[in-house]
Amino acid sequence: MLWLQFLDVFLTIIHGSLILFFILGWISKKTRKVHFILVCIIAISWFVLGLFYGFGYCFLTDIHWRVKMSLQEENLPISFIKYIFDKMTGYDFNELLIDYITLAVFICILMISILLYIKEKFNVRFDKKTF
Repeated sequence: MLWLQFLDVFLTIIHGSLILFFILGWISKKTRKVHFILVCIIAISWFVLGLFYGFGYCFLTDIHWRVKMSLQEENLPISFIKYIFDKMTGYDFNELLIDYITLAVFICILMISILLYIKEKFNVRFDKKTF
């Protein structure tokens, strides 16, 4: 039981760190390649595995929720992000609202990551006329 509690804390730290890196990892040139790989992994999880498990499926959340259920935690939301927001604020956020915000952030980060990948891989310069 103690190892499950440790694993729960560990997964919370890893999950939260990956989310922060997903949001901010594109900023530093040094981390962009790893960030792009993470974006691709998340996209594959959401959209490819999502075909089998439901849109937005996250294998890390699935693993984490199994640990939490083994610890008898109940009424877990589908989204880890909703879970964290609820826990941090004590407020029960609307799940659909959190999903829409999460999707909007994902699309923005995906576009930024793709544009930076193109820029660096093919030495493309973007200016105001590009868009």
